[in-house]
Amino acid sequence: MKETNQDFTTGSIPVKMVRFMLPILAALVLQAMYSAVDLMIVGHFGTTAGISGIATGSNVMNLFTFFTANIAVGVTVLLGRYLGEHREDRIGKLIGGAVVFFAVLSLLFSVIMFVFARPIAGIMQAPEEAVELTVQYIRICAVGFIFVVFYNFISSVMRGLGNSKLPLIFVAIACVVNIIGDLVLVAGFHMNVVGAAIATIFAQAVSVVLSVIIIIKQKLPFTIGKRDFRLNEEVKLFFFIGLPLGFQEILTNGTFLALCAFVNRMGLDCSSGYGVAQKVQAFVMLIPVAIMQSIASFVAQNVGAKREDRGISALRWSMGIGVLIGLFVAAGIFFRGDIVAEIFSDDSAVIARAFEFMKGFAPEAFLTSVLFSFMGYFNAHSKSFFVMLMGILQSLIVRLPLSYYMSIRPNANLTGVGLAAPTATVFGILLGIVYYLYLRKKKVIVIENRP
Repeated sequence: MKETNQDFTTGSIPVKMVRFMLPILAALVLQAMYSAVDLMIVGHFGTTAGISGIATGSNVMNLFTFFTANIAVGVTVLLGRYLGEHREDRIGKLIGGAVVFFAVLSLLFSVIMFVFARPIAGIMQAPEEAVELTVQYIRICAVGFIFVVFYNFISSVMRGLGNSKLPLIFVAIACVVNIIGDLVLVAGFHMNVVGAAIATIFAQAVSVVLSVIIIIKQKLPFTIGKRDFRLNEEVKLFFFIGLPLGFQEILTNGTFLALCAFVNRMGLDCSSGYGVAQKVQAFVMLIPVAIMQSIASFVAQNVGAKREDRGISALRWSMGIGVLIGLFVAAGIFFRGDIVAEIFSDDSAVIARAFEFMKGFAPEAFLTSVLFSFMGYFNAHSKSFFVMLMGILQSLIVRLPLSYYMSIRPNANLTGVGLAAPTATVFGILLGIVYYLYLRKKKVIVIENRP
């Protein structure tokens, strides 16, 4: 089969970046649809409590999912480095060790989520009508969590190899299977949250199995043997790159869990409205996330090839592209976010609360592109500890205190709560600028102008 891995160390920077980013963006769109379909179908064929149950349960699942996905960023970065340095002999050991590591980690998290699902629902202050549904969603997803982990791991491997097209195929498979499952189990058999959870896990399982079959048929720039499947020295290397990102994700999603708990206290309509707004938010964040994933792979190869000049150019291009698109997205959800919310629910109160949140959240659409460009760039340089520190400071100094204050004010509404995210992002951008200038001054980032 034709080899589709890309060399980012030569050629037009914007052209190669866009070509690499578009399949990533398309995959993220499908992944967001994949997640949104559960809420959409339950919103129309289930109950309002079901919307709240999925919204709260999804936040819990995201905490564990994004932690493992960010650990896998370490694999992406090392793969890019090894390709740039022409050290393909180390890739087999890296992937083999990662397979064993993520298998163990996924089983550990599955047990934790299944056993502690009810206490977690209590900590999340799920509305009384949605507690049992939240527990059901978490436990069913916990049983199949290994498929969720390996979907993200396989996608990170392909991105590290410069191949963004296969992850698009993988998520397309999962999306189609999930939609069919939701229609059959939720709309057809009226299984509400249980049906949505089963459809989600089954879709991930099908996607993982088929993705392995597809990858086996690819022409890959490395070989892997039985001896590679062990906790070797490569595990330590990618773990220490990814661990700070994983902790940052725990804190970030912990912040969103706390935010969800703040909103849950405001009543069922606000809880369900926030759940709908989160699905819209997921689509809004697609461009920034695609940029971050793209620039991490792009810059990592150039760091390995000692082409820092191309890495800096990529950073500037990613910011410009993201801000330009983000401004249009921000205007759309600020002025007509209610139309988007209607896709997920026909309850007027839920739609109104979702629109409230989106008005405050809207600036995040373009601000995050700048922040995530910095994050991807720093990750490619193995500066993931600072990326973690950025996340900690944003959450503890700005996002959490501001969102809590906005939720307890007299006559509080979700617009103020939504505003906490872009405010925290502005703070993060300032930190990113200061750190970038620091690295330049210390000559950690050395620009080599090459033809």
